[in-house]
Amino acid sequence: MSSSNGDQANTQHKQLSAGDSLFLYLEREASPMTVAGAMEFEGAINLSDCRRFIASKLPLIPRYTERVVFPPLHSAYPRWEPDPAFDVSNHVREIKLATGAEEEFKSACSDILSTMLDRERPLWDITLFRGLKPNRTGILARVHHCLADGLAGVELINALMDARPVSPVAKRKRLPKSAEASDTGAKLLQQLVTSYLGAVQSVLQVQKEVLSAAEILTHAGRSTLEQMLAAAPEIAMPAERLPFNRLCRGPQKFAWTSLPLKPLLAIKDRSDYTLNDVALAVVTMAFRRYAELHKVSLEGRLLRIIVPVNVRGNDDVSELGNRISFAPVNIPMDIADPRRLVEEVKLRMCRVKKTHLAEYVGMAGMLITSLPIPFQAAALPYAGLLPISLSNLICTNVPGPQSPLYFMGHKMLTWYPHVPIGGEMGVNTAILTYNGAAYFGFTIDLYAAPDADAFEKLVPEAFAELCRAFRVKAAAAAARKPRRKKKLAVVKSRAETEVPIIAAAAS
Repeated sequence: MSSSNGDQANTQHKQLSAGDSLFLYLEREASPMTVAGAMEFEGAINLSDCRRFIASKLPLIPRYTERVVFPPLHSAYPRWEPDPAFDVSNHVREIKLATGAEEEFKSACSDILSTMLDRERPLWDITLFRGLKPNRTGILARVHHCLADGLAGVELINALMDARPVSPVAKRKRLPKSAEASDTGAKLLQQLVTSYLGAVQSVLQVQKEVLSAAEILTHAGRSTLEQMLAAAPEIAMPAERLPFNRLCRGPQKFAWTSLPLKPLLAIKDRSDYTLNDVALAVVTMAFRRYAELHKVSLEGRLLRIIVPVNVRGNDDVSELGNRISFAPVNIPMDIADPRRLVEEVKLRMCRVKKTHLAEYVGMAGMLITSLPIPFQAAALPYAGLLPISLSNLICTNVPGPQSPLYFMGHKMLTWYPHVPIGGEMGVNTAILTYNGAAYFGFTIDLYAAPDADAFEKLVPEAFAELCRAFRVKAAAAAARKPRRKKKLAVVKSRAETEVPIIAAAAS
């Protein structure tokens, strides 16, 4: 009996959760489901030394030596199994930059992020960029969304980083061997049983979520219920499309910019705001400016932003996989006064928290995962092709460490986050705070939004306007200004500006 229980526990540990599997089923070539970070480090990092160093760290994150294995006929959720041919050189590569310019670094990162990870191998890779000026090394680290969400991704970076300039190399342990193949018929039968038990468990979980939601409603005050009923029609309606809300077809472009953190914190402290309130206000102002460039009428228009919410217990980010839900917030785009806008963002975010919208969205996700697994695997890849705009964009805000991190003794200077796009969300943004700066990353579908790299200029402009309104010095610990000299042009379709895909040659 104890052996059986142990085997069952091991099966649950190795099998992907319904939520993690969802990101595999949703993925298609035009929309890779990867989270990533583009970083710059002081000095030159040697490829061979880097491979040895990362190999020495793999015992700390053994899941990174395992690949996803799909059962026959999708009779159950995929499983993690050791890669029998694991070789760290397949996951750590190098590109030599021709000019060493930041724009070349961005372009090479964009090319890589436009492609899917190889599902025959563990779903992660790291690319070194040699020759980045001045005397720097660029690194692009990406993992599949089924392996880690943004918060878990920060924890994984921390596993490779160190708080000191010199990091000791861990002793390398023997990697786990793959289990021998069992009888195909018996294996399929076991997976069918697992699938059935998983379906029953999903139905029970949905019932639990419904009962939990009913309990929340029962104990909610009258004002909370009134707010929920008032917000329901607004949330249920499809989002009003903005110029970039078109079906993603690829390729992608990764754009970024940064802001000093000190002024943002000063604005936060002016009232009972959160840093997320201030960041969302900056994002809204930037998207307002982008809409104005495209001659979009802003009167009465709402910007619907999906904000990922951490549902880990006690903010524990050490656990792999996805432990997030999503909360929709509608922000008016016709508020020109930055101070009023921040106050409105605060009120609407408080309403989202008070009405438990993230919990109800999570319950809706549970309903999807209660469907038969073969149906999920067959239907979900086409979900992103439906002409429905549930949201204008996703904006995630991930807190990173506020002291320098080091990789193999090299100080990390910048850290730009990347989140996937899909459906009709042609632009998504991620914000990561690290060592006194807020780093903004924009994932852009070049078919849906060929000119969306304009946000590299629009975000600093919005930030400067916000600082003036709150009488805060924007120059404090000033972040790098974007190097844009060309006039912003409004582009209506890819046909007007064809953007070629430049393949990066990895050595």
